[in-house]
Amino acid sequence: MLRLVFFGTPDFAVPTLGALIASRHEVVGVVTQPDRPVGRGQRVRPSPVKTLALEQGLPVWQPDRLRDEGFMAAMQAVAADLGVVAAYGRILPEPLLALPRLGMVNVHASLLPAWRGASPVQHAVMAGDRETGVTIMRVVKALDAGATFARIVRPIGPDETAGDVERDLAGLGAGLLVDVLEAIERGTAAETPQDEAHATYAPRLTKDDGRLDWSLPAPSLHDRVRGLQPWPMAYAWLDGRRLTFWRVRPVPRRGEASPPPPGTIVEAAGGHLVVAAGAGTAVEVLELQPEGKRPMAARDFLAGHRLPAGACFDAGPPAS
Repeated sequence: MLRLVFFGTPDFAVPTLGALIASRHEVVGVVTQPDRPVGRGQRVRPSPVKTLALEQGLPVWQPDRLRDEGFMAAMQAVAADLGVVAAYGRILPEPLLALPRLGMVNVHASLLPAWRGASPVQHAVMAGDRETGVTIMRVVKALDAGATFARIVRPIGPDETAGDVERDLAGLGAGLLVDVLEAIERGTAAETPQDEAHATYAPRLTKDDGRLDWSLPAPSLHDRVRGLQPWPMAYAWLDGRRLTFWRVRPVPRRGEASPPPPGTIVEAAGGHLVVAAGAGTAVEVLELQPEGKRPMAARDFLAGHRLPAGACFDAGPPAS
């Protein structure tokens, strides 16, 4: 039996913590991000991981600074054999990595060395990747660069969103981790170095990443709309109104003597909202959300909004 200390914060990490609690190993403590304001009301709420940990009566630490002497002393006192990380959200300093007897392992939602970083699922979907997966890796000082123990592959459907894929990967990763822990305890776990030549990176997304660049070809716009869900969502502005896009699809472009600029509405009738994209392509908007309202089908949106052909989406004001 291994004594484990768990580091995690969002929903993605919850199945992993649940699997550890249900395993024969002992979770001796949970480290998660400090409570933060969320939602429109900005109410301070605990992280999903903290909620589960408290329900299970586990000790919880929420340090503002990971090098804090009191926190480091607490981590040393729990005498963990191994640390397990799943979407904790911060880089762990070397003194902390060295505390567990067997080091630390990470549940990372990509097929490393592809998509190292904070937003691997979103970047995989935005890039149009046809598959992704989960890798269990050794945590080292360099970002997601440690040797790998195991991985599991999952196809990405052509219309799946990043949220769809991430929810599935969370469960797959939890099961894979438990198998790796058994091998680590037996001393039979094999560690394979990553090929640095094939490393790609997935930096943390910002609100500004949601702005649609209509000069991209239609398939890329389709992938960005999928990959930016559930946050920050894809959006654009029309006549001073912000519209969020939930579903779009590439459609054939009608032959025009002089193609309109990308972002131009080329059809807004009969329930169809078609927008010019880059490289002579177009997308049909299937579902969108006006600011302050619920998502709706394009047909319902057009029933209440007159959009003349030739109107054009714009960049809008700076992201706040």
